[in-house]
Amino acid sequence: MTTYGYLGPEGTFAEAALLASLGVTEEAAGPPEGVELRPYAGVAAAIAAVRSGEVAASMVPVENSVEGAVAQTLDELATGQPLTVVGEAVLPVTFALLARPGTTLGDVRRVGTHPHAEAQTRRWFAEHLPGVAVVPTTSTAAAAAALADGTAQWDGAVSAPFAASVYGLAVLAEGVGDNPSAETRFVLVSGPAAPPAATGADKTSLVLYIGQDHPGALMEILTEFAVRGINLTRIESRPTGGGIGDYFFSIDCEGHVDDARVGEALMGLRRVCAEVRFLGSFPRVDGVRPILRRGVSDEEYRDAQAWLARVREGRP
Repeated sequence: MTTYGYLGPEGTFAEAALLASLGVTEEAAGPPEGVELRPYAGVAAAIAAVRSGEVAASMVPVENSVEGAVAQTLDELATGQPLTVVGEAVLPVTFALLARPGTTLGDVRRVGTHPHAEAQTRRWFAEHLPGVAVVPTTSTAAAAAALADGTAQWDGAVSAPFAASVYGLAVLAEGVGDNPSAETRFVLVSGPAAPPAATGADKTSLVLYIGQDHPGALMEILTEFAVRGINLTRIESRPTGGGIGDYFFSIDCEGHVDDARVGEALMGLRRVCAEVRFLGSFPRVDGVRPILRRGVSDEEYRDAQAWLARVREGRP
């Protein structure tokens, strides 16, 4: 039996992302045979379960197309015992307003939901239920679970639509979202492990700590990618906690550590950064392959290395 964790409780988008990564596409279907799913009350708890060996890996949100980065996930990956990102999943985000059976829209005075969901439904509530108070919860499913067990201090929950069947709640409204194109990206995090083999459509995740702050510090980092034709798909700055102005950078780039251009960039970053934390190389969920400009393919790197060897040996 292999156990995986996820940001819970049951009925979260993280659970759906984990099931999708395991090849389960039907919402009502359970995990594959030989697999157990274990929900955790927060990102920190889900990742702590990986570090303790309680689960093989955990699925946690890392960024949202509307609200941006999930800061807690970035911070957990950047500190503590090393972890490895072994996969990713991207889900469209659709919300529904749920309530206990018998509740009407007119009965709803307070709603519970995750802050990211609240930010993505403000206009809908302003138009349809103005004046409704929002209570923050650890996840959208946690809001639904509290309604179901009678402990909620709210009348409705903004959750994933499939949470209604999980918790036996009624759907008061569907499409409770301001942006129909909203998506959330999740990463599957395991303990230290060798990355899976390169596919040609991969991403590499890094955490970079600069040394003493100085003019051009960020440019030094970006140059290591730019001169090798490596595109960044995400870059975030986060405080280290060491004082105002002391930051680390969380970066995703195209390519795999086994690609010559990426490996050489990592060596360059190792020289210019105070610390480089390699979080992993993994297949892109969208399957997009990078567009390589002249001079950065593995074959061209091998040719350049062979030329340099001849130069050092005094051969033409």
